Amino acid sequence: VQLQASGGGLVQAGGSLRLSCVASGFGSDSPAIGWFRQVSGKEGEGVSLISESGGTTYYADSVKGRFTISRANDKNTVYLLMNSLKPDDTGVYYCARTKYYTELLAIRDGFKRYNFWGQGTLVTISS
Repeated sequence: VQLQASGGGLVQAGGSLRLSCVASGFGSDSPAIGWFRQVSGKEGEGVSLISESGGTTYYADSVKGRFTISRANDKNTVYLLMNSLKPDDTGVYYCARTKYYTELLAIRDGFKRYNFWGQGTLVTISS
């Protein structure tokens, strides 16, 4: 199973980006997908998660009301639309896939180690 995150870039504060995470190799199952970000010198943060069906989502308090996660299972893709971007949103964004949403929650909370991080996509927000 491979994950490919893309869509990052350099934008000014207040701008928008849409990240894409394409998950290949999981057949007919739709995995739960999460977006995590890593900022230099800080611990990784679970930014947004979406369940297998898309019916359950999670947003970190820092991005609520600004970010929207969605999925297109026919395209094996999960999107993260990021609006009203702030310099604090700068970081490398990674996506992770698990069979169940509860596993993503455990990764978010540091109870489960995830060993399949992909390359990530760099988001840089200028002030």
